[in-house]
Amino acid sequence: MIDKDLLAILVCPQCKGELILVSSKEELVCRVDHLAYPIKNGIPVMLIDEARRLADDEIDP
Repeated sequence: MIDKDLLAILVCPQCKGELILVSSKEELVCRVDHLAYPIKNGIPVMLIDEARRLADDEIDP
């Protein structure tokens, strides 16, 4: 899906924090900002305006 080297250097555009790959939803998730960035055709869309706000039940404690 995403090259591991690319995943290692990607950060959240808003807070510059770590992103977690959620393969089942094809998203990169920032736990700090509670945002999920979509992956379309294998390409991460790293635009804050395109990110989905995570629901409370999707945020890990």
